[in-house]
Amino acid sequence: MTFDRVIAVRNTKTVYRNGEICIKVFNEGFKKSEILSEAESLARMEETGMAVPELLEVKMIEGKWAIVTRYVKGKTLALMIAENPDGIDDYIDRFADIHMDIITRKCRYLDRLTDKLNTKICDSKLAATLRYDLHARLYDMPQRDNICHGDFNPTNVIVSDDNEAYIVDWSCVSRGNMLADIAKTYLEFLVDMNDDVAEKYIDAMCRKLNIGREKIENWIPIIAVSSSVSENRERRTKLMNIYKNYSQM
Repeated sequence: MTFDRVIAVRNTKTVYRNGEICIKVFNEGFKKSEILSEAESLARMEETGMAVPELLEVKMIEGKWAIVTRYVKGKTLALMIAENPDGIDDYIDRFADIHMDIITRKCRYLDRLTDKLNTKICDSKLAATLRYDLHARLYDMPQRDNICHGDFNPTNVIVSDDNEAYIVDWSCVSRGNMLADIAKTYLEFLVDMNDDVAEKYIDAMCRKLNIGREKIENWIPIIAVSSSVSENRERRTKLMNIYKNYSQM
C-alpha cells in the first residue's frame, strides 16, 4: 500500500491519507462483521445531518478490510488543546456543545447501549454479587433513545480549516441514555488527562442540560466496569479504582 502519509496507528488498525480520501485499514483477522457495522453506523450518522466524514466505500486492500471516507483537513481538538493550553476553557465549552449536538439526536436503527453494557459487565472479572448489583443498577436507570457515541473525546473531533467540527470514529455508537455517554467521556478525561479538565467538562454538561452532577455520577460505576473490560492493565486499574470510589458513595 502506498499512501501520502500515516494519520494514526492503533492496535487493530492504521489510518492513512491519500489525497482527498482517508483510508482506515484494519489488521488481518479483524472481524468483518465489526467493520461492516462501523461503516453502517457512519452512514447512519451521515443521515442524521451531523458533520461526519463522508463514507465512500468499504473494500479489501492487499487482503485487509478498509473503510474509505472523505478526508477532513484540519486539527483534532486534542491537538488544539495541546498547542494552546491557556484556551482550555473555551475548547472544553465547544467540546461540550458538540457532545450536546450528538446526544440530543436519535437514530432508531442503532444497537441498544443497555445490551452492550450488560454483556461487558458479564465479561468483567468482578465477583458474581458485584456483577448482579451492577446489572440491577443498570435496569433501574431510565431508558432513552439518544445517540451515544461511546468514545467521545477530543481526539475524535476534527476542526476543519473553515472551523467546522467533524466527529469521527463511530465504531462504538449505540442508542441509550445520554447521561451514560457523558459519564463515559468524563471517565476518559479522568484517565487520560487530569481531574481539572474532567471537572470543567462535567460542569459544562451539567450547565447545558440544567441537571445536578449526581445524575451523571450514578452511571459511573456501571460505565467504569464495562469500559475496563477491553482496556490494558494500566487503564483497567484506574477505571476499577474509580468504580470502587463511586460504588461506595
